[in-house]
Amino acid sequence: MPKQRNYKQEKKIKSILSTSLAYAVLLTLVVIWLYPILWIVLHSFREEYNNLGGLVGIVQSNYFPKNFGLGVYKELFTNTLFPRWFLNTLMVAIGSFIISTFMQLSVAYVMSKIKFGKRKLLLNVAIILGLFPGFMSMIAVYFVLKAFGLTGSLYALVLVYSAGSGLGFYIAKGFFDIIPNSLVEAAKIDGASNARIFTSIILPISKPIIIYTALMTFIGPWMDFIFARVILGIDNTENHTVAIGLYDWMYSSQNDSNTFTLFAAGSVIVAIPIVILFLSLQRYYVEGVTSGSVKG
Repeated sequence: MPKQRNYKQEKKIKSILSTSLAYAVLLTLVVIWLYPILWIVLHSFREEYNNLGGLVGIVQSNYFPKNFGLGVYKELFTNTLFPRWFLNTLMVAIGSFIISTFMQLSVAYVMSKIKFGKRKLLLNVAIILGLFPGFMSMIAVYFVLKAFGLTGSLYALVLVYSAGSGLGFYIAKGFFDIIPNSLVEAAKIDGASNARIFTSIILPISKPIIIYTALMTFIGPWMDFIFARVILGIDNTENHTVAIGLYDWMYSSQNDSNTFTLFAAGSVIVAIPIVILFLSLQRYYVEGVTSGSVKG
């Protein structure tokens, strides 16, 4: 009996220690992840002025702001190109997500519900192509756009984001795979075309995967820097997106370290739509991912 009691006590102590260690690791990770975000948010509300009466940027004398206010945000929206960059980014993201969502869902439906020759081969090729990072093709894409005189245009950016979006069909295909084929076959017997089946039967019962796909196709262009930088270039700053504009404030040849608080405020503003979208659509996002991953 004493041996059994000691064994239980040792097991309990080990369980407490492992749980405490897990919480300590998680707490450390939370601090590491949240600290930069908190620091950026605090600096976006820094309202301190230099000797010339302007808002200060990076201040070495005090790590945390001494005064808080909305002065930086007012400066951001009144005396910079940030509002124009924000609208450019919004236009590109909305245009891309509308076209890309339709293309991804259409390809997923074809791959899932329509049987045709070499379908398996096409699936394998799509998977292999999807393994390569998109930026590998950016030089080729740039010269193709240049040949058509489209470089520097926001429309070209929408075209680039949308053109390759069909390859991201696999999650949606997994969702469509769990929809009974008998539903599609019954509709075909009644004389419905594939387009009618897709729009009138499949899409109305696919809300989670539609929202998941739309969310992903919106976030990509909203946060992209590489393709936007290559296609839009460094001239004509009015056509820039937020990512390029904020980067140039900090790292271009004309950078100014005193714009750091503006950079912080811009970073906070550009994160707000994504946070709102993700929180409001989180339930559908989880349903879309889990349903789409049931069957590949």
